[in-house]
Amino acid sequence: MQFVDKAFARRLESVEEMPQVFYARAFQKTRPEIGAAEEEICGGHMIFAGLGSPIGRATGAGLDRPFTPEDLNRIEQFYRKHKAPSQVDLCPLHSPEVFEMFKERGYAIAELNNVLCRKLDGDEKFPAPPNHCTIRRSPPEEAELTGSIVETAFFPDGAPEPFRGLIAPLYQMQGALAFVATVGGKPVACGAGLLIPQHKVYALCGAGTLGDYRGRGLQTALLRARLAAAVAAGCEYAVVVTQGGSQSQRNVERLGFRVAYSKVTVIKQFSS
Repeated sequence: MQFVDKAFARRLESVEEMPQVFYARAFQKTRPEIGAAEEEICGGHMIFAGLGSPIGRATGAGLDRPFTPEDLNRIEQFYRKHKAPSQVDLCPLHSPEVFEMFKERGYAIAELNNVLCRKLDGDEKFPAPPNHCTIRRSPPEEAELTGSIVETAFFPDGAPEPFRGLIAPLYQMQGALAFVATVGGKPVACGAGLLIPQHKVYALCGAGTLGDYRGRGLQTALLRARLAAAVAAGCEYAVVVTQGGSQSQRNVERLGFRVAYSKVTVIKQFSS
């Protein structure tokens, strides 16, 4: 795997930065009541996509230029304006001085995730899916269907409001590549992703399998289909962000993904 320096980390961080930017822009048009917003900050972006939403952090900042107290002031002003906690993604390539700055401001760890990547070979061929299933591209008119698969997979008793309807906007984003797995003609699993051409990476996301169909190799087949599409689009790396020890991480590691680094999301709550 390529040596991870700041320049490479900047490319990898784009897989969480750019989808959030596009979500904010989509919500500005389709859900104006949320007040979604995105702004550039220190080489990255800060995003707000609604209170309680899993989307909405400052990501990609401070990797191609110094991260200063003035930058952090801007981030905090941005989130104060939206009455939301300030959340920022940091990785090991940020300098110790940056971590100390956040510590002094009273930030705490909100999440710890692994960033995994896989080099893509333009001549690579991927195995066909198992005979018991069909893997195909998922058209925009299936967005609600695949969204329900993902929500059911993660929230069998019903997704909380901030987590609903997050797959459909992905289909409208430039560079989106979504696939669905069918068994007996029934869509039972899906996997999506986003091409980020300026960094030549493919961001894997939006995967889920209905409970009765797990353990049949469907996500492995969907991963291979997405990797093949990423190769065809000229991407150099496929990247996914997962929680350590998760089934998602085990799935991608079987296909050659390796942990590039672990990252933290730090958070600061503001008093009202």
